[in-house]
Amino acid sequence: MNTFQVTELKELLSTPKRIAITMHAKADGDAIGSSLGWYHYLKGAGHRVEIVSPTDYPENLKWLVGTQDVMVGPTDADRASWIFEGADVIFCLDFNSLHRLNDFAKVVEDSMATKVMIDHHLDPEAFYQLAYWDDEASSTAELIYRLIEDLGEADKVNADIAQCLYTGILTDTGSFRFTNTSPRVHKIISHLMEAGADNFAIHEAIFSNYSEDRLKFLGHALLNCLHVKPELNAAYILLNKEVFKNYNLKSGDTEGLVNYALSIDGVKLGALISTQDDLVKFSLRSKHNVSASQLAQKFGGGGHFYAAGAKIVGKIEDAEQKFLELLESEKEMLTAE
Repeated sequence: MNTFQVTELKELLSTPKRIAITMHAKADGDAIGSSLGWYHYLKGAGHRVEIVSPTDYPENLKWLVGTQDVMVGPTDADRASWIFEGADVIFCLDFNSLHRLNDFAKVVEDSMATKVMIDHHLDPEAFYQLAYWDDEASSTAELIYRLIEDLGEADKVNADIAQCLYTGILTDTGSFRFTNTSPRVHKIISHLMEAGADNFAIHEAIFSNYSEDRLKFLGHALLNCLHVKPELNAAYILLNKEVFKNYNLKSGDTEGLVNYALSIDGVKLGALISTQDDLVKFSLRSKHNVSASQLAQKFGGGGHFYAAGAKIVGKIEDAEQKFLELLESEKEMLTAE
C-alpha cells in the first residue's frame, strides 16, 4: 500500500516555509539519516529548517553531517515546543503514530502547522494532512530519495544528503541483507555513491567504533541472556536493569542484538526483551511465514511484517512469562513449514 501526495507537497514547498523535522524517540540510523538528509535538502531549497529529536540517539550516528544542528528535545523542552508551535510545516519522519514522540506528542498534535508523514511502517494513524508513505519501502531514507526524485530535484542530492540517506538505508536493510532490499534499493545506493556517499567510511563509522564495555556486554548477552526454544522455532535475549548498569550501556548499544537470536539455525522468531525501569520493551524480528507485527500487536505494538516492537508496563519476569505464553498460543504459525 502507498500514498504519494507529490503534487500537494510540491505546492506546499513552492514558497519558503518555517519547517520542523522530527522523528521517533530513540532514533535509529534510518530516523536520523532520513531526517538529516531531508534537512539538508530543504535548507538548500531556501526553507528555514529546524530538526528536533524527542530523545537522545546513539553515539555511532553523531558523526553525520548536520548532527550538531539536531536539537535533543528534553535538553530544552520549552524551545523544542516553541519550534513545533511556530512551524508552518512539521515533517514527521520514520513514525506513524504521535505517541512515538513521547513528551512532544501533544504539542505536535496541537500545532497549527501542516503535518506531513513520510514513513514506511504499517497501519498509520490519521494525525497528518499530507503523506508520502509506502509500507513496502526499505526505509524512510529510501522514501526521502524517491520524494526528492519525484519533485524533479534528484540533481540536488549532494554528498551531505547522500551520506545521510545511505546511512538510513544501510541500517534499516541490515547492511542490505534483509528481505526489504529490493533492486530499487541497490539502484538508489548506486546513485548515492555517485553523489558522494563513501560506503567504506560510513560502514566504519557505524560498525567499527564500539566501546570495550559494549563488546563485553555482547559476549555476556549471548552467553548468559540468550534463551532458545527449538520446539517453537524461537529464541530471545532477556536484559534486566542490572545488565544495563553493569556494562554502562548507552543509547544504541543494544541495536542489532536481536538479530543474533534470529541467526540461529531453525529459528524463525528472534526477540529482545529488555527493561531499564518499569517499562519492558520487546523488539521482534522474524523470517519466512512468521509475522513479527502480528505478535507485537498482542502487546499493543506494531511495525513491519518482519520487524516490530512493543512496550508494556511491569516486571521483566512477568513480561517474559507473557511472551512465552504468546509463543505457545502462536505455535501453529511458528512451526508451520
